[in-house]
Amino acid sequence: MCDFDNLDDAQKQQAHEKLMVCVDAFGGKNFFLQLIEAIRQSKPHPLMNKSCGFRFPRGTISWGKVIFADKLELLMKVRKSESKTGNLLPKKEDKSYKKVLNLVRTLKPLSFTIKPHDESLGQGFEVTPFIIIDESTTRLDPIFDALFFCSIETTKKVLNHKA
Repeated sequence: MCDFDNLDDAQKQQAHEKLMVCVDAFGGKNFFLQLIEAIRQSKPHPLMNKSCGFRFPRGTISWGKVIFADKLELLMKVRKSESKTGNLLPKKEDKSYKKVLNLVRTLKPLSFTIKPHDESLGQGFEVTPFIIIDESTTRLDPIFDALFFCSIETTKKVLNHKA
């Protein structure tokens, strides 16, 4: 998702539609962008919060398990290589394969619930970190990527994309 300019038109449209469903469930573009800005400004990274949650003035994000710094660093590292290879998992011969596989196994069962404080704005939405395609192919969920890692400018491009 963060390499939005390199996607073909169909993939861009799909990313836009997927993100717009989440935006609508959270109260609109402005509230969604405020959520992303709050996440970017938070130090340390909100995913490492020991209470398994992140609160900001317009809503909350919650998940079921603490994510430690080493897992977050590895996730940030492998997500950059995913855009080049189309797969979060490295080749089996790679030294980091086992670490990345353990990362995926650790985070795969997690579900992130994003809800606005004002329920009249929307019911919120859920997102998982990964899309498991088959045993050897895993991708980062584009919504998860947009929420926690992509720049605000890239997210705005996806939101404003016109077919």
